[in-house]
Order: sequence, then C-alpha cells, then structure tokens
Amino acid sequence: QVQLVESGGGLVQPGGSLRLSCTLSGGIFRINAMGWYRQAPGKQRELVAADTAGGSTHYADSVKGRFTISRDNAKKTLYLQMNSLKPEDTAVYYCNAAFRVLIPGTEGKYSDLEIWGQGTPVTVSS
Repeated sequence: QVQLVESGGGLVQPGGSLRLSCTLSGGIFRINAMGWYRQAPGKQRELVAADTAGGSTHYADSVKGRFTISRDNAKKTLYLQMNSLKPEDTAVYYCNAAFRVLIPGTEGKYSDLEIWGQGTPVTVSS
C-alpha cells in the first residue's frame, strides 16, 4: 500500500525558517511528479512548489526566492526549505505525489495514480 507521510511543520517567528519533508513508501514503479500545496483558513488550496519528472521546478510567485523544493529519489523524499517566512505563509501544507505502479497480475501494464499527505501545519507568528 502506497503511503505519503509529511513532517516538519510548526510555529516559527517571522523571518525564520522551516524545512518540510514528505516521504513516499510502497510498491512504486516510478515517481512522475511531486509538489507542495497549502491551504490557509478560509482560502482555497494553492500550489506552492512542484518538482516534475523531468527535473524542472515551479514556484508560486509569492514564495519565489524564499522557498526551495528538492527531491532525494533514493529516499523517495521531497523537501521544502522555507526561509524568510511571513505571517501570510501560515497554512496547512500538503504534499502531493503522482506516481506509476505495476498493475498486479499483469506484465508491463501500469497505472498512474495520485496521493495526498495528511497535511502539516505551519504557523508564522511573533
């Protein structure tokens, strides 16, 4: 069974830093893409940063220059280094992974799936 577990959230003062981690486990043939999203109270979930299978990255304008996304393929872990945090970064951060699995009982047939983490809260406040 594929699972996605996040960690690293917490309370930090404005200007501080946090690093979020997200680890994918289970029988996965290939990770297609991974990304971080966030949802603040009363707002819709939004993309923060994404790391595609081709190695390219994408950032929301609001976090460019402050956040860095990276991936350790051997560990199937995605990171989000967040620096110069602002109160408006306060939200629940969710990890998302798009991956491919071999369909049981078949030879060479695959299915592309998606999974969300449980969310980790980040609060930026003095």
